[in-house]
Amino acid sequence: MADSNQVVLDFEKNIVEIEEKLEHLKALAKDEDIDILSEIKRLEQKLTRSLTSVYQNLTAWQKAQIARHPQRPHCLDYINALIDDFVLLCGDRGFADDEAMVAGIGKFDGVSVVVIGQEKGNSIETRMKYNFGMAKPEGYRKAQRLMDMASRFNMPVLSFVDTAGAYPGVDAEARGQAEAIASSIEKCFQVKAPIIATVIGEGGSGGAIAVATANVILMLEHSIYSVISPEGCASILWRSAEKTKEATEALKLTAQDLKAFGVIDEIVAEPIGGAHRNPQAVFENLRKVLQKHIGNLSKFDGEELKKQRTDKFYAMTRNLEKNISKK
Repeated sequence: MADSNQVVLDFEKNIVEIEEKLEHLKALAKDEDIDILSEIKRLEQKLTRSLTSVYQNLTAWQKAQIARHPQRPHCLDYINALIDDFVLLCGDRGFADDEAMVAGIGKFDGVSVVVIGQEKGNSIETRMKYNFGMAKPEGYRKAQRLMDMASRFNMPVLSFVDTAGAYPGVDAEARGQAEAIASSIEKCFQVKAPIIATVIGEGGSGGAIAVATANVILMLEHSIYSVISPEGCASILWRSAEKTKEATEALKLTAQDLKAFGVIDEIVAEPIGGAHRNPQAVFENLRKVLQKHIGNLSKFDGEELKKQRTDKFYAMTRNLEKNISKK
């Protein structure tokens, strides 16, 4: 239901109006003992129809807005919902701890796992604390340290991707941002344990693929994954922020586009209206998908898992080249 703190996207305004009317009627019926159940039922049906109509016909730009929705569940929400006995591990043993890159160990359905992900935060204070999910070199080096641990103890790696990209500041570049990202990608190929990456919101550029070079790549239904942000693409190709919507369409960054191109393996369904409307439903949907893939990958030894990962990305490159050449 709508609340005073809810962020309303342009295409959701009609939906929120219905929610507010429905909430008002329910409060009225409760407080004044008025029988208006038939009207409540009618509005509930109208709300379902409106949500279905809007969310089945989203444009790429609208999906990008949902992927960035500030009330969408973030990395720590998924960890709290899916991982038992989670222990946060800090630092890269070289410079500092980067809080934008959350890393630790825990249990997923009784299986010991390594968890890595970017946390954006959900308030002004936490967004500043987690640097809006944009990791610095020490964040990627922390991720590498955790991947080494996963390989050593044969623990599956669960990666939750949600970042606009790696932090582009001067201090990050001075400490070797590009090298840290490249080394993280290289480390992914060396891990002798299953890696399952899930794009839960925004998967931006090398900052995302550094922890998403996986045996299985999942995307939530309304998430995005791209080599550059729509705004960045518009500024480079058209030199105008007014072309952001056109850039979003051109980038083919939705889960549906990327599944068709073979870049990702599976789309995880979101509840009607998006993950921000019913986080518990998306947690359960993702739990089932992760259970399936962990079970499938547990059948292979470390060397086979490494080979599968390498073959997957070679094949992905060849498939993308074919698709581009056809156009």
